[in-house]
Amino acid sequence: MTRKLTLNAFLMTTGHHESSWRLPESDPHAGTEVEHYIRLAQLAEKAKLDAIFFADAPVIQGSVAQRPAGILDPITLLSAIAPVTKNIGLIATASTSYNDPYNLARRFATLDLISHGRAGWNVVTTAGDAAAQNFSQLGQLDSSQRYLRAHEFLSVVQKLWNSWDPDAIIADKDSGTWADPSRVHPADHVGEHFQIAGALNVPRSHQGHPVIIQAGASAAGKEFAAQWAEAIFTAHQSFESARDFYQEIKNRATAYGRTEQSVKVLPGIVPILGSSESEAIELADTLDELILPEYAKKTLAQQLHVDPEVLELDEVLPEGLESAASKEKSTSRRDLILKLGYGRNLTVRQIIRELGSGRGHQTFTGTPEQLADRIEYWFKAGAADGFNIMAPVLPSGLETFTEHVVPLLQQRNLFRTEYDQRTLRGHYGLEEPTDHQVGVVR
Repeated sequence: MTRKLTLNAFLMTTGHHESSWRLPESDPHAGTEVEHYIRLAQLAEKAKLDAIFFADAPVIQGSVAQRPAGILDPITLLSAIAPVTKNIGLIATASTSYNDPYNLARRFATLDLISHGRAGWNVVTTAGDAAAQNFSQLGQLDSSQRYLRAHEFLSVVQKLWNSWDPDAIIADKDSGTWADPSRVHPADHVGEHFQIAGALNVPRSHQGHPVIIQAGASAAGKEFAAQWAEAIFTAHQSFESARDFYQEIKNRATAYGRTEQSVKVLPGIVPILGSSESEAIELADTLDELILPEYAKKTLAQQLHVDPEVLELDEVLPEGLESAASKEKSTSRRDLILKLGYGRNLTVRQIIRELGSGRGHQTFTGTPEQLADRIEYWFKAGAADGFNIMAPVLPSGLETFTEHVVPLLQQRNLFRTEYDQRTLRGHYGLEEPTDHQVGVVR
């Protein structure tokens, strides 16, 4: 089969640019209205995209003064979207640090059944004391403990998802047998973090179980992804960085006995598009002019693990910020920002503008044809299996991408013109899982 792009729509309130909500066209309340997201999901499905994706965290992120901060629970939201869509994949973020395996396995299995096999789970471990303090804890677990817990969490969840054999349900009315008990297996898990006795009370779904996705870029995160993930969401500013990451992930996966095709690498890209370059630049400038620098500086300081007073808007980053960071906080995005600031000698104000559209993800400003060229080059040159499309403004940015970029990719035979599968696993070209996957012991 000809290799095809994987394209997800990464949805966020009024768009990924932090000032998108201030545009005249934007509804600042849209982020908590299900109708807004249903419209976006149907728009993505009309364009034959693989999936929609919602990020999430069990804590208010950034400043509520700066941008819309209300975030609906993504699994609940996707459960509302599932019945009014037919093919689009439905991916939600959930933390292994602040959930229990049985409950979370059941919630995702339920979404998978409601959607007839279109669910995906973006696994995160959640760094930061603020989240921990919302769960009766004084502070977060250290990084090594978070990942040890995550490894065991995934092992247990897969045991639960695999606790029903594919042919367990017989539904024989004549004999009165609904399911064969010998084909339903208790988890019987006793580990350091979890003790779970029984089988899941939700049967196996149309795709076996939800697709596992991961987004960490630290050494521990990449190793976790190589073992467990079937897709990886990542952020890269340059082709070289993306290509090196791509090859590293593929190599790590094969070290676990997996094939390179068993894990998709999907960088984020923020497309600021116009019918001409000047029109695209004008839109980018309009959005950037609406950024509130003092608020944005506080967010930047948080990402760099420093006090905001250390940063001056019209000066470059102070030297030595690498040593100021805590290894127990998220470091992958901090490292990207340091590389951006030190590598290009940007002022704090310029860094804020660079990050305003995608928080470190690649921003592309230009025409649909130029974006199609960029996507094709990265795809064919071994830097990506596809992309998370992060529209700067919603719904207009997604409309522009689906109406003007997708047809170009289809004309180049890089992207589907119709769905030929019904499950997310089918869209991604992944095999149905068995209970003999890496890390799973029955």
